[in-house]
Amino acid sequence: MRIALTVNGARREVDDVWEGESLLYALRERMGLAGAKNACEQGECGSCTVYLDGLPVCSCLVAAGQAQDREVTTVEGLGGSSEDSGDEAELDPVQQAFVRCGAVQCGFCTPGLVVTTHDLIRRNPEPSDPEIREALAGNLCRCTGYEKILDAVRSAAAEVRS
Repeated sequence: MRIALTVNGARREVDDVWEGESLLYALRERMGLAGAKNACEQGECGSCTVYLDGLPVCSCLVAAGQAQDREVTTVEGLGGSSEDSGDEAELDPVQQAFVRCGAVQCGFCTPGLVVTTHDLIRRNPEPSDPEIREALAGNLCRCTGYEKILDAVRSAAAEVRS
C-alpha cells in the first residue's frame, strides 16, 4: 500500500507499506529518519516518541496506515525542517539544553526524551520537578540517574520562558 503524510513539514509518499507495519518502521526504514529509536516495540520505553497531529505518540504502536494524510514531527523536525531550504536545521532549545547539560549519553533514549520534554514545555512552560518527573515517567534511560536529564528540562524551560 502507499501512504501519503506530512513529515517534518514536507509532504511524503511511501510505497510498499505492508498492512501491519508500524509508523516507526516507516519513518526509520522507508524514509531514512533514524531519530526515533526501536527499543521495546511495546510502547513502554518512549524511545520512539514522535508527534502525530501535534500529540506525542509511541510510533511503534501506531500502524503506518493510520498516519495517512496526517502530520508527523520527529526529533529531526523540532528545530525546523531543513528539507525545503537545503540549509541545516537549527536545534530546538530543548535539543540545545540536552547537549549543553550533558543529558546525552548513549543517545538511545534521547530522541524520545527530547520530544516528550518539548511537549511538556509547550503545555507548561514552568513545570515543577514533580511535573517534570511525571511527564518523563514513560521514557526509560539505562545510562543515567536522570539528574542531567532533569537539569536539561529545567534549562530548556528557563530558556523558552526568557
